[in-house]
This record gives sequence, C-alpha cells and structure tokens, in this order.
Amino acid sequence: MDKVDWTILAALEADGRESFGALAERVSLTKTPCWTRVQTLEREGAIRGYRAVIDPVSVGLKLTAFVEVTIEFGSRVAFERAVEEHPAIIECYTTAGEADYLLQVMTSDVERLDSLLREELCRLPGVQRSATTICLKRIKDNGPITRAAGLLQERPA
Repeated sequence: MDKVDWTILAALEADGRESFGALAERVSLTKTPCWTRVQTLEREGAIRGYRAVIDPVSVGLKLTAFVEVTIEFGSRVAFERAVEEHPAIIECYTTAGEADYLLQVMTSDVERLDSLLREELCRLPGVQRSATTICLKRIKDNGPITRAAGLLQERPA
C-alpha cells in the first residue's frame, strides 16, 4: 500500500459515506482511479465493509461488561460457534494468560447481565469458569485503525 491507499483508508474510516468525488479530490485522483483503488482495498481485505456506528446507550444497551472465560480442552470449536450466534456478545478474543477468551457483552442493566451470566454464558459449550468486569465509563472506542497502523509506517526499518 502506498500513501494514497493509506489516505483513502483514513478518509473512509472517518466517513464511510464520503462520495467518490470528494474522496478522489482529497487524494488528488480522478474518480475512476480512486474507485479502482477502493475496489482493490476491498478485494484484498483491507476494507472489510461499511456500516453505521450505533450508540449503544441510545438503543437501550447501557451496560458493557468484559467476561474472561476458561473452557474445557477440546471445546473450542463448539464454544466459538455458540459465541458467534449469541446476540449479547459483541466481541470475542482468544487470549494468552489466565483465561482462554475475553468477551465483550452489552446489556440493558445489571439485572440482565446477572441473567446473562447465570443462565446463558455459563451454559455455553465447555465453559468451566468466568470472571466479569463491569465497565463504568467508556473512554475511547472505535479508535482509528489507520492511526495505529501509521505508527508502524513511522518506525525506521
């Protein structure tokens, strides 16, 4: 990727609805070459998709929690499949350390979180134990990937 590609990625990350005309002008290209570059970035997987960013609180999801989960050996495939299907699990990561997975869940309130933990997450395939941390205040989310990747570009080789 060259500097133009990085500029396109940063612009689309900031505003995925920016027109190709405005985007092309920003990167000093005409529309067709700009569109071609965007298509290439999509095809190569640098751009995974476009979506609206929803404010969780505005749709009733006032509580965010992080759940560390340890599972039984051999349960990985079934556990991960169940996680992908569960609507309250927003993100899931495998981890190195005390737990096997870190889940981000969102619920309406503490009562719903309690129900989620006691009646649903503990019954996912292979779950042995979990530890939950409740988020009190969101400081930063959806930070720009292009800024983080830019740090790699700035380091001398």
